[in-house]
Parts: sequence; C-alpha cells; structure tokens
Amino acid sequence: MVKIGNVELGEFPLLLAPMEDVSDPPFRKLCKEQGADMVYTEFISADGLVHEAKNTFQKLEIFDYERPIGIQYFGGQLDNMIEAAEIIEAKNPDVIDINFGCPVAKVACRLAGAGLLRDIPHMVRLTEAVVKSTKRPVTVKTRLGWDDSSINILEVAERLQDVGIQALSIHGRTRAQMYKGEANWSWIAKVKENPRMHIPIFGNGDVDTPQKALDYRRRFGVDGIMIGRASIGYPWVFRDIKHYFETGEILPPPDIRERVRAARQHLQDSLAWKGWKLGVLEMRRHYAPYFRDLPNIKPYRARLVTEMEPDTLFAILDEIEAVYSGEEMVVG
Repeated sequence: MVKIGNVELGEFPLLLAPMEDVSDPPFRKLCKEQGADMVYTEFISADGLVHEAKNTFQKLEIFDYERPIGIQYFGGQLDNMIEAAEIIEAKNPDVIDINFGCPVAKVACRLAGAGLLRDIPHMVRLTEAVVKSTKRPVTVKTRLGWDDSSINILEVAERLQDVGIQALSIHGRTRAQMYKGEANWSWIAKVKENPRMHIPIFGNGDVDTPQKALDYRRRFGVDGIMIGRASIGYPWVFRDIKHYFETGEILPPPDIRERVRAARQHLQDSLAWKGWKLGVLEMRRHYAPYFRDLPNIKPYRARLVTEMEPDTLFAILDEIEAVYSGEEMVVG
C-alpha cells in the first residue's frame, strides 16, 4: 500500500499531474471517474494567494468527490510561501504540493518552479518552512536538474526528504528540455534505488499507453506514475492502464458516444464552475483532443471554437455524435 502520510493510494497509484489551464475541477472530475487515484489542482501562485487575487483563489476550490486531492503551489519568497500554505491548509486538501518543476520563463527565471533547481539551499529552506507551518503532508514535484550539466535530483531528493516531505514526483526532463526530447527515467530509478530514500517516488513523463506504463513500472521500480499530457482529451488513459495491469488486455478506444458524453460533461461542468463566457472560452482548447483522428472533423471543430451560445455548442456535439455514429441527423 502506497501512502502519503495517512493518505492511502492503493498498491500502484496513477496520479493526475497538475497542469496549468487544464486540471481544473471539471477536468479532474472526468479523470477521477476514469480511475485516477489522486488528482492535483492547477499550480497556484503563492504571491497571488497572499495578495488575494480573485482568479488565484478560485483555483483553490476542491470537492470531496475528488479526494484524495493535492493543492499545488509555487513561489520563491519564504514569507509568502508560509502564508500561502496557511491559506491552502484552510481549504482542507489531503496534501500540499510544492512545484519545483515548472519550466516556463515567467516562473523559473524568477527563482520559483524549476528555477529553484539552481539554488538547492533556498529550495530546502522553503520546503522546511512549509513543512513546519502545516499539519498536512507536504510533497514536491520537480525535475532532474536545470540542464544536462547540472542534474542534481539525487541530492535534491535526499535533502527534501530530510526536511520532511512525504512523497516526491519527478519529471524525467531538465528545465532546459522543457517538454522536448525523451524523458529520462533512469535518474528516477536511481532515486528510488537509493537506500536512504523511504518516501514514495512517482515517475512522470511520456507515459501515454498501457504498455509503456507497465514497462516503466517494471523497469524503473517507481511507486506510482503521474500522468499529464496523455490525459488531455483522453481521461480514459487511467482506465486503460488499470485494465491492462489487471488483465493484460488492451481495451478498445472509447467510441464516439463516450467521447461526446465526456465533452458534453466537460462543457456543462465548465459552465457551472466558471460561468457562461469563461466556461465557453476556456473549453475551446479541449475540443480538438477529444475528437482527434476523426476524419473530416475540422469543420465541426471550427464551429465549436467560434460559437458562444451553450445550447448551440451542445447541438454541435449532438451532431458530431450522430454523424460519426453513422446516424442521420433529425432536424426538428
């Protein structure tokens, strides 16, 4: 049984990675329904929480049906990280996760996210302060290092464990790689093999099929797998991997009814959570992944990403289901 503090995650958990502008409550709900054992919020700015930014506070919203859930945040200022941890704890997450892995310049170049990989002592100070400021289990997500010449994940893992983190998720790329090239899980395996390490180690990066998930589980010895981009438009990835682990069988891909049902639910929940305008606009990035590989889908996709009326959007989704199910549209 893999545990983060007292939070039980099963024998080999599959975790939904925190993804900016993706892993909001509507998307997390879909992934949870398809078997994600733990989910995380979008990453949240400590500075935004301290300064009471409305959009930042909205990202703190979590629901009991999502549990276990971690709220992830980032920052580089010690006082703000402590104050933000207190704000997060009041929302009652199962876990508080610190992001030391975001590679984008506006975060990393301001000594936050992956930027802390260039200042390990400060990373350790921040982490220790957060651990001491909260009763929640504190976990970390990070990368192998800043670049290939400064891979320091072995040191980072030991030092963060020493100051009290209770799990570590490692993306198998450096900051310099961003999301390019191939994730190098051999370094994740080295962390797991270190006899000093006793906390759960979760691997992240490039797992997008059940076969690869089983291969990486066996080869690299991790305690679980965190899945990010492979779940976008395909929350069924969690279901597929779990079924393969249990049976050795590859499930058929979801049919058009399942895809449309997921897109409809995603849109409906987005409207309910974000309101009409933002719910419609922020849903637009999700349509293409839901309907990828469908022949001649481009005209429908163009309509989905330009239409503003929810009723019309639902009608377009119904039309897609009818057309791609081989059924004729009945015009009322």
